[in-house]
Amino acid sequence: MNTPQTWHYGLVAEWWAHFNTDGPEIEYFRRRVEGAQPVLDAGCGTGRLLLPWLRAGIDVDGCDVSADMLARCRESARAAGLEPTLFVQALHELDPPRRYRSIVVCGVFGIGSTRAQDQEALRRLHDSLEPGGTLLLDKEVPYSNARLWSCWTTEGRRELPSPWSREPERRIAADGSEYALWGRTISVDPLDQLVVLGTRAEKRRDGELLAAEERELTERMYFRDELLSMLERAGFGEVEVEGAYTGRPPTAEDDFLVFVARR
Repeated sequence: MNTPQTWHYGLVAEWWAHFNTDGPEIEYFRRRVEGAQPVLDAGCGTGRLLLPWLRAGIDVDGCDVSADMLARCRESARAAGLEPTLFVQALHELDPPRRYRSIVVCGVFGIGSTRAQDQEALRRLHDSLEPGGTLLLDKEVPYSNARLWSCWTTEGRRELPSPWSREPERRIAADGSEYALWGRTISVDPLDQLVVLGTRAEKRRDGELLAAEERELTERMYFRDELLSMLERAGFGEVEVEGAYTGRPPTAEDDFLVFVARR
């Protein structure tokens, strides 16, 4: 059995702070929460959603399992003259300082956790809402990535662990630091619906290697009806499912689903 873990520390946290700053989720969720404050960005990372919401005047707190990610978030917030409430907590240990009318869980559910912890996380998210409050939770469908989906088969699993990607993704930060990320698939357990991925990160400046790290991440995949049952067990009543970040009913072509669950 693989130990649940995540790679959102060190150089990966720096990468997120420098380069993961946009996406359709920001505006989609903002429209859903701006009329239902206060808001908790649960799994806020370096503030991809939280920072633009703060600048828009939304009353939002943030939490994350990674102190490194939150440190980067706080640094960016202070540079903009903002002082958000941020606290280090995993979703299954969530015990926030207040209750919320909206909680957003974007891109983090099932990462670095066990199945039991995921169920406990939903219960705690439910209890962290005000009566009548809404949880907005997205999840990538297991079959969205054709290459990774093929690894669920017996033949595909024989090829694992895969080699590191031949060419890394390279980016240059505003301060001139050069970052590179390689990735690979380590294992897939189709019975537990658990994927283990690896990343290798390097940071250089003027060609000199400043830091290098290797980390692993575990992600438990869930299908639509499975998550609906889990939300029901956690105490949620009315639950709607939307496709991607469109507000429309889901189709088999959607790579992400958004669960809108009301307490």
